[in-house]
Amino acid sequence: MTIAYIALGSNLGARDDYLRRALSALRQSEGIEVLRVSPVYETRPVGGPAGQGAYLNAVAEVRTQRGPHDLLVVLQNIEQQLGRERREKDGPRTIDLDLLLYGDLVHQDERLTIPHPRLHERPFVLQPLAQLAPGLLHPVLKCSIAELLAEQQGLRLYGSAPGRELVGRRALVTGSTRGIGRAIALELAAAGADVLVHGRSSRQAAEETAERVRLAGVRSAVRLADLADAEACRRLVEEAWTCWGGLDVWINNAGADTLTGEAASWSFERKLRELLAVDVTATIILSREIGRRMRDAGGGVILNMGWDQAESGMEGDSGELFAASKGAIMAFSRSLALSLAPAVRVNCLAPGWIRTAWGERASLAWQERVQRETPLRRWGRPEDVAAAARWLVSPAAEFLTGQILRVNGGVVR
Repeated sequence: MTIAYIALGSNLGARDDYLRRALSALRQSEGIEVLRVSPVYETRPVGGPAGQGAYLNAVAEVRTQRGPHDLLVVLQNIEQQLGRERREKDGPRTIDLDLLLYGDLVHQDERLTIPHPRLHERPFVLQPLAQLAPGLLHPVLKCSIAELLAEQQGLRLYGSAPGRELVGRRALVTGSTRGIGRAIALELAAAGADVLVHGRSSRQAAEETAERVRLAGVRSAVRLADLADAEACRRLVEEAWTCWGGLDVWINNAGADTLTGEAASWSFERKLRELLAVDVTATIILSREIGRRMRDAGGGVILNMGWDQAESGMEGDSGELFAASKGAIMAFSRSLALSLAPAVRVNCLAPGWIRTAWGERASLAWQERVQRETPLRRWGRPEDVAAAARWLVSPAAEFLTGQILRVNGGVVR
């Protein structure tokens, strides 16, 4: 499976409809999974005949088992299905699909050039691509997408390039095979950090995340450990520390899922035991073990995961369970920050309603409740939490320790 980036553009007819139909066709194509789609940008046409209408442009990130030439054929077939006519160079079109990047492949023949030969010259492509992957390196130019966009915009960069403030940092994110953890791993990689990916048992899922991390031009490796086992926690810290000769960032994101799957039907007591083992005990052991090593090495950052309603309270079994477990983590983090200061910073994120696996399946009543209780009137995204994590572990937050940062769209209850 390879991560690829595809540009979409339209300047004829119902432009937004053509973009939607093209994305729908991609999603229905065998061997192609659309992972993310950028915001849509309206831009003036570049080149071609005079009098053309403005374009709508976007970029899609896909995971595919198709080879690059096979993928190109799929794109051309979709263009044909949506009425693309190639009458003149750079002429108006119902839909235009360009293969921009295919992993880190560098290839050229009479049919296909990868990376796209004009990728670095096109702000209307770089801008949406930078929304998805600012730290992604151009495999030929060895510049990040953020750097290429800045150059096109005539900006002069000082110090670290945009999106690369964590270059040289080594990080581990627990529970980074999916959801919030995966989003954090990718965000740190976009900032230039080398990232160790942790999963409980699925090496395939962990390797998929690691592959996406490497696309940012950084190192990645996989470590598996069942965090319900205290000895496995200690082994994880030892293996992670020796992998790259130390770590600068450790993020305790992994938590027991007691809301979906078989666990949703467990008794209150069994859910409590699982949460205490994975969320609380593992976080404490991992934080103390890595914190001691970081302090002895001269510095580092630890970031733990709490819950915004642990302090304010929420009714029901789940509210009681998560208030007990996440509240313990938040209190522990404050104390650990004092223990490890001034060498090591320790902070805690407290996400609110984030659309992870449970949120995707939540009932209409819960969907309405989230909208009603959140001042920003939407679910949070894993990427919202990841952006906050990136900032907290960066030099920009170097005067913050012992803090709880709520990522919840303004909920104050």
